[in-house]
Amino acid sequence: MSAATKPHETSRSSGSSRISGSVKTRTSFQSSELSRSSAEVFAAAADHPVQVTRRDGESLVLMSESADAARRSLLELAAQLVAVSTSTEGTLAAGMSDRFPWMLALSPADREECAADVLAAARASFATDQPHLAIAELTSWRETATAVAAGLGAEPTEWLEGADAIERP
Repeated sequence: MSAATKPHETSRSSGSSRISGSVKTRTSFQSSELSRSSAEVFAAAADHPVQVTRRDGESLVLMSESADAARRSLLELAAQLVAVSTSTEGTLAAGMSDRFPWMLALSPADREECAADVLAAARASFATDQPHLAIAELTSWRETATAVAAGLGAEPTEWLEGADAIERP
């Protein structure tokens, strides 16, 4: 086996691990490892949330600030979507336009598509524990609405016919 495909061996058998591609990554460390080999623990936590087990209390989770911010953003979005989807007044797109006013720059058909796409991405985010899916979808639609509001895309697009071969320099 080459070094690139050889699974990373964990230094402690007590730490749980998960396989990411062909490399095993540790997801659990003992609290004593924070002082003995903090660089390894911090490197893992920078990549993904890790569990720090303690003998004298409940386990803790160590993660990067950006991972925590992504989780907070996803929960904020979830709160907005739950409020909108449980409302009995109007459509999902109308409720979301009320919560996210930038959606008003989109056409009615695009508002419907945006609402469906964001809701589907949020469901996928929760199902896969990948907050970036919903946040990226919401950001993409907000940027589209911003571009539409700025007048971009109002002119018809001129497509070039055929592909001309260009010689290599």
